[in-house]
Amino acid sequence: MKVNLKCLRFSPKEHLKEFVTEKVSKLERFDDKIISAEVTLSIQDGKHVDNKACDIRLVVPGNDLIVKKAATSFEAAILDNVETLQNLLNRKREKAVH
Repeated sequence: MKVNLKCLRFSPKEHLKEFVTEKVSKLERFDDKIISAEVTLSIQDGKHVDNKACDIRLVVPGNDLIVKKAATSFEAAILDNVETLQNLLNRKREKAVH
């Protein structure tokens, strides 16, 4: 699976790029048909504490899966999105079995 990372309004440090690749690549265990993942990180305007936003779009045959979360850190937003996608992929697999 290919992981594409886009960062809006900032330049990511190397450890953040590696973190994204490591965590998002684990989704392949839940569905081997995933073609790619498009991850967009951005800093939202305003005075909200949860101003680090992460959008992940999983490109899979059929309907793509898209999740968007914001948190106090990019790492927290990424982990939250990955967990949500794991749940969605598990539900999708269970539906296919029944």
